Amino acid sequence: MKLKFIYSLAVVFLLLMNACDDKIEQFELVGYTGVPASIDTKAVQSEALPGQIKLKWQAPAGDFAYLQIKYYDPLQKKDIYKIASKGTTEMLISNTRARYGAYKFYFQTFNAAKEGGDINIVEATSGAAPSVTTVAEKTKITLTDTQLSTNAQEPTEGPIKNLLDGNSGTFFHTRWSSPQISLPQYIQINFNEAHENFLIYYMNRNNSGTSARPSSVELQISNDGQNWETVTTLSGLPTAVSSEYTSNYVAPGKKFTYFRFNVIATSGNTKYFNMAEFAIYDVKLNVFNPETDEKD
Repeated sequence: MKLKFIYSLAVVFLLLMNACDDKIEQFELVGYTGVPASIDTKAVQSEALPGQIKLKWQAPAGDFAYLQIKYYDPLQKKDIYKIASKGTTEMLISNTRARYGAYKFYFQTFNAAKEGGDINIVEATSGAAPSVTTVAEKTKITLTDTQLSTNAQEPTEGPIKNLLDGNSGTFFHTRWSSPQISLPQYIQINFNEAHENFLIYYMNRNNSGTSARPSSVELQISNDGQNWETVTTLSGLPTAVSSEYTSNYVAPGKKFTYFRFNVIATSGNTKYFNMAEFAIYDVKLNVFNPETDEKD
């Protein structure tokens, strides 16, 4: 009895499988399945860029499904595989180094069945990876109000000395009363000693509204207080109440004894600006050169 039951189950299973066979579709490869055309090494050009290698090639006359480019990365100490579609004719290889000399790139095309064609080798070199400079240390420069001056002090309020009092509730204001003075308007610092690399900090006034904030500023240096050089221009500055701003480091490449925060535009297009606090910092810079400072 048990044997007949097992036999019956087997028959039912076979019948079901036969019924399903009619609904099973055969898998077909999509794309070119013939012998893939190879990339001619003479059709490949390379360009050495800073920390990069640009590869550019001409597509072969024949067909293929995709291209694989393999190379050994001595920085990561492993083989890297890049895949490019049939229509791609260039590739940027990032994070390379000039110190490693020639990189070997193995070009191999494949068909849709993942069958590879001939492997052709192209050698190319990288440009030197750019150095990265960061702020290692910053020191606030001690200032007194006698070192500060401006070309547009408002006579009724907001003396310039308020920039140094450490109180976010006080403010400096350039002239809003008549007669107004057209921009540019500046905060000038006369230093007692020479400075070079620096960054600046300021805080917006703690009041209602967002107009009369510096929106475009030239940072200027001088050694005589007469001849000024703009070393950078700041833009995209904050306008919110009591918002704070710290600039990137500025490296003029020379020492200076006079400094100007020269406002050339303001939020709301006012002919004056205001500010709660201001500071300037000496900075020590750390320069990291990937070509010489990296450890292999």
